[in-house]
Amino acid sequence: MSKVLVIGAGGVGSVAVHKMAMNPGIFSEIHLASRTKAKCDAIAESVKTRTGQSVATYQIDADDVPALTALIRQIGPKLVVNLALPYQDLHIMDACLAAGVDYLDTANYEPRDQAHFEYSWQWAYQDKFKAAGLMALLGSGFDPGVTSVFATWLKKHKLDTIRTLDILDCNGGDHGQHFATNFNPEINIREVTAPARHYENGKWIERPALSTKQQFAFEGVGPKSMYLMYHEELESLAKHLPEIERIRFWMTFGEAYITHLTVLQNVGMTRIDPVIYEGKEIIPLQFLKAVLPEPSSLGSTTKGKTNIGDIATGFKDGEERTFYIYQICDHEAAFAETGNQAVSYTTGVPAMVGAAMILTGAWKGQNGEGGVFNMEQFDPDPFLDMLGKQGLPWQVKELGGPLGF
Repeated sequence: MSKVLVIGAGGVGSVAVHKMAMNPGIFSEIHLASRTKAKCDAIAESVKTRTGQSVATYQIDADDVPALTALIRQIGPKLVVNLALPYQDLHIMDACLAAGVDYLDTANYEPRDQAHFEYSWQWAYQDKFKAAGLMALLGSGFDPGVTSVFATWLKKHKLDTIRTLDILDCNGGDHGQHFATNFNPEINIREVTAPARHYENGKWIERPALSTKQQFAFEGVGPKSMYLMYHEELESLAKHLPEIERIRFWMTFGEAYITHLTVLQNVGMTRIDPVIYEGKEIIPLQFLKAVLPEPSSLGSTTKGKTNIGDIATGFKDGEERTFYIYQICDHEAAFAETGNQAVSYTTGVPAMVGAAMILTGAWKGQNGEGGVFNMEQFDPDPFLDMLGKQGLPWQVKELGGPLGF
C-alpha cells in the first residue's frame, strides 16, 4: 500500500481520486492539491460519500517549485500524479526531483506563450531522473496513454511488425450546449487549432488545421466526421516503435463545433498573444475560457458514448493483417460512478492505473533504474488487464483489410 499526491482538481483529477479510493489496497492514503482548495474539498466530499474513504486536501500553486517541494516533503508520497495544466509539467517534475519522489502525468509539456507541444522538454529530464533513481511516466491518460498501450499489445499478441497505425478518437456525446469543450477549453482549442501533422516514412507531414476529413462508422456511436490532427503519442510511438511507416491521429467533431470554432478564430478570440482592453493586458483565449461552460459541469447533462482505439496493419507470419482495438465508454455510466462525464473518465481511470503500475512495481525501468518513460516502453498486459477491470473494458477484432484512406 502506498501514499499518493494528486495535483489538479478538474474532471480528470476527480475521476482519478475516486478510482484510487475504490482501490485502497494500492492507494492507502490519497492527498489532493490544487490552486483552488474548494475544488479539492468538493471532490473529497464526493469521494467520502461514494466510497467512505477520506482524502486530505491542500492549496498549492504548482508553478511555485519551492512551495510544491515543501508540500511533497510534508506529505511524503511515493508518487506525485500531475493532473494539472500541461504548462506546469516541468515545474512539478523539478519539485519531484527535489523531493525525491516518482512522477506521472497525462499530457506533455507546452509553454504558455506558444501553442506547441512536444516531448523534447520532458525527455531532457532523462539523466536527472535516472541519476536520482526516480521514475517519470509520461502520458498515462487515454490518448496519449491507452492508445500507445493498445499498439504494443497488438504487436505483442497479434502482429510481428506494425506497418501503419491510425488512432481514432470519437466523442459521440451530446452535452446540450451550443458550444463547449469536454476538457479544459484553453488546452482543447490550442490543440485543435494547431497545424495537423502525421508521421510517414521517417518524416513529419504538416497540413492546415482541420483541413483533412474522413468518415468512419464508430461502434456504439454511428458514422462521424473525423479530422486529421497532431497528438503527442505520434512522436513517442515514432521514437519507440520505429518500424511503423505511418502514424496518424483522428478526432471527431460535429459541424456545430467546427462552425463555432471557425467564427471564434475569425474574430480573434482564440489568440494566445495579449491584447489591451481598458488599459489592461488580457489573453483572448483565456477570456473565452472564462465564459465557456466549465467542463466538469457537463457531466449531469451529457449523454451518449465515446469510442477510442487503434487500427494497425502489419504482418503476422509473413501475411498482412489488420486489427482494430478499441474501448467504448458511456457518459451516463461514468457520471453515475464518479460524478464526471466520459471524457474525464477515460483519462482519469488510466491515470489511476498507470499510478498503480508504478506503486505495485508492475512497471519499472530496466534493471530497476530510474528515468523518463512513455507508456509504450512497458509490458501492456498488466495495464490493460487492470484497465478492463476498473471500468474501461476493451475489445479487439480483425478487419478485412487496412483503412481505405
